[in-house]
Amino acid sequence: MNVIEKIEREQMKQDVPEFRPGDTVNVHTRVIEGGKERIQIFKGIVIARRGTLLNQAFTVRKLSNGEGVERAFQVHSPKIAKIEVVKRGRVRRSKLNYLRNRVGKQAVLVKELSTSAAS
Repeated sequence: MNVIEKIEREQMKQDVPEFRPGDTVNVHTRVIEGGKERIQIFKGIVIARRGTLLNQAFTVRKLSNGEGVERAFQVHSPKIAKIEVVKRGRVRRSKLNYLRNRVGKQAVLVKELSTSAAS
């Protein structure tokens, strides 16, 4: 293992849950406003994951007032307090960019993964 990879492994979070594209997640982010810090929750569907080790990132999409909102997060960022998996989704691709073209309820519709198929 080279030196850079060793340093990256030391900075990685250990409490990251297993999640995939299609899963609905709550991302608890630390927001600093003025001198105060608070936790803000961004709930949506994971539409993409990319990167390895410390450079892992994922994109979450949600509907807010009928408008699609996407936000990219670094998995091991100190700004992320916690990632909760709300619902497991069953999808057949690794990038769900096709959800961007959908409108209304169809934009957040992903089949739920049954418990028997998860094991």
